[in-house]
Amino acid sequence: MAWMALVVAGLCEMMGVYMISKYNKAKSMKNLGLLIGAFTLSFAGLAYVMETLPMGTAYAIWTGIGAAGGALLGMLFFNESKDWRRIVCIVLVLGAAIMLKLLS
Repeated sequence: MAWMALVVAGLCEMMGVYMISKYNKAKSMKNLGLLIGAFTLSFAGLAYVMETLPMGTAYAIWTGIGAAGGALLGMLFFNESKDWRRIVCIVLVLGAAIMLKLLS
């Protein structure tokens, strides 16, 4: 259950990062509410997960999902660079998160 909650918290982190960009483009109460809500759920989920999983593992995977996911969302929705080197780095981040899970 903790691992599923960690993935959901990481996805909320991705949504929060996405909403920062959306809010910067269109400042509205809806975008601000979604931004605050996504980060609130993300941090609450991480706090819940850290009751069960080791802090270093939980935080590294949560950060990895948020960082890699944020970069992918930027490529998909905000016309950020899709250079192959950038994609290799995202794969490395995700690979490291998977290895942390396998080793813990």
